[in-house]
Amino acid sequence: MKRNVALEDAQNMVLTMACPVKESNIPLFDAVGRVLSQEIKAPINLPPFDRSPLDGYAVRAQDTAKASEAEPVVLEVIEEVAAGHTARRKVTTKTAIKVMTGTPIPAGADAVIKYEDVTRAANICKIFYPLKSGGNIVRAGEDVKAGEVVATRGTQVSPALVGLIAALGFAEVTVYNKVKVAVISTGDELVDSSQPLRPGKIYNSNLPSLVAACTKLGAQITALGNVPDELDSIADIISLGLADADIVLTTGGVSVGDYDVVPDALARLGVNVIYRGVDMKPGSPVVAAEYNNKFIICLSGNPAAALITFELIAVPLIKKKMGLTSYLPARLEAVLDGDFAKPSPQRRFLRGRFHVTEGTNCVALTGEQSNGVLKSLVNCNAYIDVPAGSGRMHAGQDVSVLIVGDVFGQ
Repeated sequence: MKRNVALEDAQNMVLTMACPVKESNIPLFDAVGRVLSQEIKAPINLPPFDRSPLDGYAVRAQDTAKASEAEPVVLEVIEEVAAGHTARRKVTTKTAIKVMTGTPIPAGADAVIKYEDVTRAANICKIFYPLKSGGNIVRAGEDVKAGEVVATRGTQVSPALVGLIAALGFAEVTVYNKVKVAVISTGDELVDSSQPLRPGKIYNSNLPSLVAACTKLGAQITALGNVPDELDSIADIISLGLADADIVLTTGGVSVGDYDVVPDALARLGVNVIYRGVDMKPGSPVVAAEYNNKFIICLSGNPAAALITFELIAVPLIKKKMGLTSYLPARLEAVLDGDFAKPSPQRRFLRGRFHVTEGTNCVALTGEQSNGVLKSLVNCNAYIDVPAGSGRMHAGQDVSVLIVGDVFGQ
């Protein structure tokens, strides 16, 4: 076991041990948000045939070569074809076939003219300008060619990808199973929000916030509730979580106080403690452990510290277990909007709001930065990475930020 490791080391030690969960076939309708465990190759061309992209008339371009406003070309309309059907006849000299959007191009035709660019009376149509061969024809395979890889393993399925996969004829896809996460909070001081708040107690915010965060990631959650600061109770509930979950998250009880018994519970369970303590603020008491290819991440009980270390340590682990190939937060450079008066003897992560103003990356502090404050996390989409030994920070200073939320949201 290592102690007081750097954040990057903490991430790497866990991530190098983690493998994606098992895979299964699921209906395409259930696939959005899931991660592909196998690449998808197109079995057919898309579109599968030359088609018209609009309502109009399929013609031979050479028949329109001398068309003009003064002397339009006159063609005989020999058939009309609705979408989903094919022409029975062939376009020949001085003939045209009316087609709808998506209709296969009739044999003999090599151009389509827009419906609104033609005048028609009975079965005669007039064309007033010459057409080029291939005009207004979408060729077979223009979107996707048969054999082309349209999605690689590790791709998270979006609604647009669902549409593409469906267009290629797939009813099912092979994806990684949902990562199972058990969430536990510890502390004698915690009560559920449905209970009256008695003297000395506080409402439990860690459990619902972490459940919400894991749900947003797409994990399958088991909320095991809150347990008191008792060795036996904590060991038992962690063991219960390990029985089914891929990852067990705990909050509280990881510091060095008399009632911080989570490390003792891990020792009793005989798990492999990977590290204890990360050199950062907030959230330094975090503990990571492994047991039979399952992971236990023990976070601080302070609400802000718990969520920040969850984002920086647990989220990359969950994403890698999901099968994603990109799991660490993006790092960008930005200009600090305001001042931060406190020096930072230890590496510190400040809650901020990243935005782009007149082409410049900017970040503003979102409020109070102490370990227990939740309000400054509400509009936070970035953590300002303040190196150890930094002094007071000033507006206009260049800073490094980790993106942990939507940078385009209002």
